[in-house]
Amino acid sequence: MKPTQNNMKWILPVAAFAILAIHLFFLYYETGIGGDHTINDAFTDTIILSLTLWGAYLVIWSYPTRVGIVVYALIIGTFMGVLSSYAEWQTLKLIDGKDDDLYMKWLFGTLPVRYLINIILCMWFSTIVAVSKRSMEFKQKFQQQTDASVLLREAELYKLRQQLQPHFLYNSLNSISALTMIEPEKAQEMIGKLSEFLRSSVRKESEEKISVNDELVYIEAYLSIESIRFGDRLKVEFVKEQSADTAFIPPFLLQPLLENAIKFGLYGVTGAVTIGIHIEQKDDFLLVSINNPYDAQTTLPKGTGFGIEGVKRRLYLLYARTDLLHTENDEKTFTAVLKIPQNV
Repeated sequence: MKPTQNNMKWILPVAAFAILAIHLFFLYYETGIGGDHTINDAFTDTIILSLTLWGAYLVIWSYPTRVGIVVYALIIGTFMGVLSSYAEWQTLKLIDGKDDDLYMKWLFGTLPVRYLINIILCMWFSTIVAVSKRSMEFKQKFQQQTDASVLLREAELYKLRQQLQPHFLYNSLNSISALTMIEPEKAQEMIGKLSEFLRSSVRKESEEKISVNDELVYIEAYLSIESIRFGDRLKVEFVKEQSADTAFIPPFLLQPLLENAIKFGLYGVTGAVTIGIHIEQKDDFLLVSINNPYDAQTTLPKGTGFGIEGVKRRLYLLYARTDLLHTENDEKTFTAVLKIPQNV
């Protein structure tokens, strides 16, 4: 409402001044009815018409209607136009009609024109106010929907981030539980690394983007825990091109992909397994490739299914695109390729 009210503060005075000037000019030069009648007629018409327009504005803005907004405006405009013309007629008759029959005869003869002009002006003004009101309602509704969509998006992103830690934490605690009996020193080391890992994840919780180097510090903490958990069975070949040093990435995006690669790469394998990670920036994208051994003949373990699908959903919420993560596999290797836009 405020923008329209602010506009009325200068629209109505300017319109009133214009009506007054035109009225004075026309009456004085075209009718020859005399100076006093000219001034009284012009000021009376301007004041009453301005008050009527303000009344039309208040009625349209304050009271909703179930009919079409334009029809509603035309009805209000017609009523206000008739009301203002009748009020002008009675006021001028009271002011100047007692002693001047010639003026009263002229005034009565101009009534049809006065009614027509006032009705047209009131209908025009009422339509502008009604359309402005409807436009503002649409803007407010759109803003509410936008705010709701943003809140829903943020809530889903938060939920997706929260799904990362419990599964990993349960596995780590199970490993710690087993290590306390056979290798208490490793269990103690793993507890320390897990504590640091969780502390760093809390620090990054509220950030939308972090540098690749910060994300890799987090990933190294994660891999150090997994290396204690799996021992010599897990090897990671890590390559980061210099072009990626200035890139940014949403936090916690790589962990579920690595967890997925470790989970399915080590499943059913007794020997050492190598997980490959390659990071580079090309054009306007940060490219991250993660590969793990893959055996098409092996039945994969059942799990939460969060890894790849969760990352895809998160990427869609962040960038509104479905082509930023794709997977490919041959008989021996499964590869996930992640693209992060840098110009967004």
